[in-house]
Amino acid sequence: MSDVVLGHDEFEDKVYGCWLGKNIGGTLGAPYEGVKHVLGLEFYDPLPSQAAPNDDLDLQLVWLKCLEENGGHPSVRTLAEYWNRHAFRYPWAEYGFFMRNFSRGLRPPVAGSFENYFVDEMGSPIRSEIWACLYPADPQRAAEMAWRDSAIDHTGGEGTYGEMFWAAVESAAFVESDPLTLIRIGLAMIPCSCQITRVIKEAMFCHKRGWNWGLAREKIATQFGHLQPCNAVPNHGFEIIGWLYGKDFGDCLLKAVNCGYDTDCTGATLGSVLGILQGAKRIPELWRKPVGDTIVLHPFTSLSDAPKTLRELTRRTIALAKTSAAQESGTRFGDRTRLPHNLRSLLFQNEKALAALRQDSNSGVELLAGKEIWLHYGGEPVVWPQIARTLRVSVPDLPHAAISMAVPSGWLCVALGGDRFEILPPDDVPGRNRLTVTVDGASVDFVIFGPSEATGYAAGDRVEKCPRCLARVEACMCVIDGTGAKA
Repeated sequence: MSDVVLGHDEFEDKVYGCWLGKNIGGTLGAPYEGVKHVLGLEFYDPLPSQAAPNDDLDLQLVWLKCLEENGGHPSVRTLAEYWNRHAFRYPWAEYGFFMRNFSRGLRPPVAGSFENYFVDEMGSPIRSEIWACLYPADPQRAAEMAWRDSAIDHTGGEGTYGEMFWAAVESAAFVESDPLTLIRIGLAMIPCSCQITRVIKEAMFCHKRGWNWGLAREKIATQFGHLQPCNAVPNHGFEIIGWLYGKDFGDCLLKAVNCGYDTDCTGATLGSVLGILQGAKRIPELWRKPVGDTIVLHPFTSLSDAPKTLRELTRRTIALAKTSAAQESGTRFGDRTRLPHNLRSLLFQNEKALAALRQDSNSGVELLAGKEIWLHYGGEPVVWPQIARTLRVSVPDLPHAAISMAVPSGWLCVALGGDRFEILPPDDVPGRNRLTVTVDGASVDFVIFGPSEATGYAAGDRVEKCPRCLARVEACMCVIDGTGAKA
């Protein structure tokens, strides 16, 4: 296989363009998030003096820290730990439900789906750029990492497919410029039957038929619109509309944002794609100047050493990408960009992405001496009185390991051979129950719920948040005075 060689200067300009486009698009759309009708924006309104704080960027700064401290292939369990340290205050939709599950002892990927109505939302598609920049010109690897990322809080949902799609598109955009080819590369990484694929193809179909962008927008809103304005499906259609119908950088962003719905996310993601394609140098000063170079963190993001500027973020991102390239085959860095003759065939390779999609969503992952231990629940992570359940344990790096399982007092556990165990709880099952898995003499604990921890959660309801600081109630930021009361 011929290597892709990326020129240092060109790559730096494109990475900076990615982050700059992210801030521009997110700031443009931020004032209108959740508005579900067509807008009429012609520029920023209101005109900002700096970039708007946005989880679209902030959560990727958490991943930046994780990557700098753990390398380019962190386990989904490692990503979850960094979220628990640095993004634990976010109460919003899927974020809050991941923390609700994680704090009760569940581990991803099942912690990202159990009783989580919001797995089809935009919270993970907006985190795709870090993987594209880490693995430029390697769409399937970027999509694989996007699966791990999305397994924090969108397991099994359309949000996963959206993040995998954009990570692949953005990775390929470092070496491919044709929008339709890039879209097809992204679609190659996700199921052809998912709603993200369907809405993207519908937007492409509208454009091919010569419909104007307004009619295309109404088609998407009518056929794929959702009660929740942050649902990923219609918003992906709006992003594609902005991209295909826009005449230039600003017009693309305006068309996407003017479709309404999750406007900060659609603007931010499309801004990143265009920033990679054009590079920072070609982003018009008209759009750059109002947001500047400063990164403005959301109060819910707990990072003391986050990059202060997009330039710093770019330098740190490039350092990670070069470290990853030195450890992988396929993409290298040099004085100028050199592309192999079979580039498009390489970009369409998708084995790693498809393998990621085949992973068991009804499982939890823990780390034991750096090795992933997977507990496969065989369904939801809940047992019921006197009803047997067959569980399985897998250790990908130790296929011949000796595995055993210990259960709470009063439970039965029968080894079925190899990695399978049948457990039988008693008449009275507590809410949280410890299962201890021993692998080659070392042990790690998992949690399985009883009925009292599985009472359900009303569809569309969010986790409880503090009425003053608006953080997740368990992570309230309100100042405590000397008497211990909330100030």
